[in-house]
Amino acid sequence: MTLSSTQRVLVTAGAGGIGLAIAKAFAAAGSRVHVCDIDEAALQRLRSEHPGIGTSRCDIAERDSVQRMMAEAVAALGGLDVLVNNAGIAGPAASVADMDPQAWEAVLRVNLTGTFTVTQLAIPHLKQSDSGAILVMSSLAGRFGYPNRSPYSTTKWGLIGFTKTLSRELGEFGIRVNAILPGAVEGPRLQQVFQGRAAVSGRTLEQEEAAALANQSIQHFVDPADIAALAVFLASDAARSISGQMIPIDGDSQSAS
Repeated sequence: MTLSSTQRVLVTAGAGGIGLAIAKAFAAAGSRVHVCDIDEAALQRLRSEHPGIGTSRCDIAERDSVQRMMAEAVAALGGLDVLVNNAGIAGPAASVADMDPQAWEAVLRVNLTGTFTVTQLAIPHLKQSDSGAILVMSSLAGRFGYPNRSPYSTTKWGLIGFTKTLSRELGEFGIRVNAILPGAVEGPRLQQVFQGRAAVSGRTLEQEEAAALANQSIQHFVDPADIAALAVFLASDAARSISGQMIPIDGDSQSAS
């Protein structure tokens, strides 16, 4: 796969999970990579294990923190070609009737406003690139209703509208914008989701796992490395005519319930 020269890539929430897989995949492809994360311990592990990847601590819910991070990232990379908006939180498992309003606001502040802030501050730098690309991490919950996860689903649907709008606004500058919509991704976070579902449904953890797999045509959970490979492809020259698209990677899931 051909990347546009040596890409300069920023990955939010890049010190663990899907973000770390994406950061490592871009670095393996020859890109210069900088990640930010709110988890300082995870950033320290990343610096130890992958010293070639730059790091910044950042809370994307705080604009001042994002401004500092963006300045550090652009200085370290010498510019910016690719922004991967991966940061987000799952929020609580509760019905709309029982939802804590403060919990609702917290999810919107990170998943929507945080993504907006990072993107807004990145755009002036991406406009200077010859091959700018933005990737937005939505979700299976951005395609279906998601019982007892209203703030998460609402924000992931909102990111679809954000992606489509950015694609229209930034196309004239040669900046491509696409959304990736993972389904159930193998890892600790998925287990937390199943635990939350089990607490609401009264079913066992094993029953929740079985129900999730039964919802898919392909009977395995998504490997973060597969999402990373998709991200590298979408930022490459091979995808130079792809923009404004919502790309599921979910084993052909039929719902988010």
